Amino acid sequence: MDRRTFLGLTASVGVVATAGCSAPGKARTLSDPTVDGESSQRKYLSFTADGEEIATVGVDGRVDDGTIRLPFEIWHRDGTLVEAITLRVWMPPRDAPATVAVASPVSGDSSPPPEVALSVPDGERGQRVEITDLDDLADETISTLGLLVDPHPEAEGTLSIDATVELDGGGVLASDYRLDGRLNLDFPDAAGR
Repeated sequence: MDRRTFLGLTASVGVVATAGCSAPGKARTLSDPTVDGESSQRKYLSFTADGEEIATVGVDGRVDDGTIRLPFEIWHRDGTLVEAITLRVWMPPRDAPATVAVASPVSGDSSPPPEVALSVPDGERGQRVEITDLDDLADETISTLGLLVDPHPEAEGTLSIDATVELDGGGVLASDYRLDGRLNLDFPDAAGR
């Protein structure tokens, strides 16, 4: 076999092998997760691609003395890394934010804590919580994130959370993902407080 034929065959195999892979630097958006849960206060989003589970974002909420406690758990497929987490929290009928605080230390075993920013962006609903620079937490199930929510006096008892998780696919040919979903949780004990 001559060199040109060999190189032509090798290039053809490489093109076929990478068909369907995302372009480098472009994240694949998954925005239609399955919403499941054991109750109206304990729900999770399940994100899949090509029949494979990529990640889940879950919360197990409860009300203590008028404050809604929201411990989160974020699981993601082996080989992927969490780059950023953004949560937007609000309670209808108002789009104004409820008062939100990060209650749990979102840090790993040996690294400094990640960057956490709380804001109320113009033109968007609710309070935004952004977590970046996760260091040694990036490759683990994240179960140390907890929020405390003090409902607005006009709140009807439904708490909405828009969750966005950015995942690094873990390799040159692996897909990066942007996961978007909404959880609606019911807290009738927190209505009109």
